[in-house]
Amino acid sequence: MASPSMSLNLTITPDMSTTAAFGAILRANYDFVRAWAPVAYEGKDIEGVHQVRVGMRRMRSAVIVFRKAIPRELTDAWGEEMRWLANAMGPARDLDVFITEAMDAVTGKIPLPAGEERIRQLAEQHRAEAYAQVRAAIDSDRYKKYTTGLNHWLKEQGWYQADMPGKVRARMNKTVASYATSVLNKRVSQTLQDGARINEMSTEELHMLRIDCKKLRYATEFFGSLFNKKGMGQFTGYLKELQGLLGTMNDVTVMQGLLDALIQDVDERETVKYAGALIGWRARQYEEVRGTLGESWEAFANTIPPWFKGVGE
Repeated sequence: MASPSMSLNLTITPDMSTTAAFGAILRANYDFVRAWAPVAYEGKDIEGVHQVRVGMRRMRSAVIVFRKAIPRELTDAWGEEMRWLANAMGPARDLDVFITEAMDAVTGKIPLPAGEERIRQLAEQHRAEAYAQVRAAIDSDRYKKYTTGLNHWLKEQGWYQADMPGKVRARMNKTVASYATSVLNKRVSQTLQDGARINEMSTEELHMLRIDCKKLRYATEFFGSLFNKKGMGQFTGYLKELQGLLGTMNDVTVMQGLLDALIQDVDERETVKYAGALIGWRARQYEEVRGTLGESWEAFANTIPPWFKGVGE
């Protein structure tokens, strides 16, 4: 369990300027990532890689969320570094999920013990290689330059430049409440539009809906403190449930490619049979989750977002 210093410490208030809110969101997530990075490096707790990856994705999402207020030429370089580090964590995270959620859930339930043992051995070997990649990223000069540079940029509010155009300065100095409402309206509208045919959607379309939900979730995390706590809790509860179902379905889809990579040089018959059985097991889970998706969607889609009622109401 995370200590208080490893939790996301973020509160945005209605009287904050847009530029101050932007800085606060990035700072909170920067500190969050820095707290979790040693855990990711050590590799003993899978939450380390997961939380660093989430923190980096939230930061990159913040850069995109504030693009209408903070010119992208001031943030694109940082966004690329955030993408790089999140991607460096990806293989380790995929293998953590595969081992702890896919394999552990069916341990001993598929009567191919030699195949199970071999797949687990291969997965652990690939995970060790993926964690070596994580450590190499954190040890790199690129990471050191990024963390030092971003920390300085945040302290100095490097995006708030003396020679910027008056229109840009005015947008930055406006209070964040109206900006937050505009962002949230756009993201919930996009999500509702893309999910309108949820019971007929292809795997690829459901993947895009999952990304919509993730973007909306990040925005609610950034701006949630501006709105009614009870209403936001209910809304995000339904959103989290929907996102969780879509995430499980995505994990099942990702597993196919991961297993292909694990057994590409393997010709042991029982190992190949076990891989096929594991895919079948997870495919059944995919269909079970898909069966509950429509109900979860209806609960989410019929919940009135709290920002429709105004700030703090």
